[in-house]
Amino acid sequence: MRSFKLIYSINFDKIRRSPKDIIYIIFHYTGMISEKKAIVRLINKNSKVSSHYFIKRDGTIINMVPEKFTAWHAGLSCWKSHKNLNNKSIGIEIQNSGHINKYEGFSMKQIKSLLLLTKILKKTYSIKSKNFLGHSDIAPNRKKDPGEKFPWEYLSKYKIGIWYNLPKKDLKLRGVRVSEKEKKLFYLYLKKIGYCLKNKEPKYLNSVVRAFQRRFRSKIINGKIDKECLKISKNLVKRGLN
Repeated sequence: MRSFKLIYSINFDKIRRSPKDIIYIIFHYTGMISEKKAIVRLINKNSKVSSHYFIKRDGTIINMVPEKFTAWHAGLSCWKSHKNLNNKSIGIEIQNSGHINKYEGFSMKQIKSLLLLTKILKKTYSIKSKNFLGHSDIAPNRKKDPGEKFPWEYLSKYKIGIWYNLPKKDLKLRGVRVSEKEKKLFYLYLKKIGYCLKNKEPKYLNSVVRAFQRRFRSKIINGKIDKECLKISKNLVKRGLN
């Protein structure tokens, strides 16, 4: 880890929470070109947003909100039976220009710092691998971050997040149509993974499929369910998602 700094934000709930309340780690990108402006936004009281940690392009980790307090990073969100995940999570913002700008890959220095930080958090709060999530997982109709360039597969090797384990032949089913019965089965798998599917509107369901693809099948993000998506979702459920 390059360095660690304290730049406190005042944007957080002032009531302390129990360590047992913290069961998720949520990854974000800033979606801003300027790193300095991103930091200013997260500490500006008028922005009403914050995160517990911020990771700069050079790998520097900035602590903005003490972990014992609830930062304002998740917004309107849902995962499994939990809504508005701020109270249940630690938020980590990673500097990245995002999709509205020239979406870039994350630097290796950022990933190394992220890995070190998340290993500490995982041990401190007994965070399960399946409970490391992206903002787009918990708010698919609003968010795309951390995006398809986030190294989920790499991090899963260290039990930070989950990944599938399939033979290459099962990954050659991209674009192959599924039946209506298989579509329902896919949505059932998504629900078991944790995605919220109470909203049955086509536009929302499409955003959930895109969120799944952005994380687990980033080559094509089109919101269309195919055999490859079905195989991946089934495998994730079968593996137990520990």
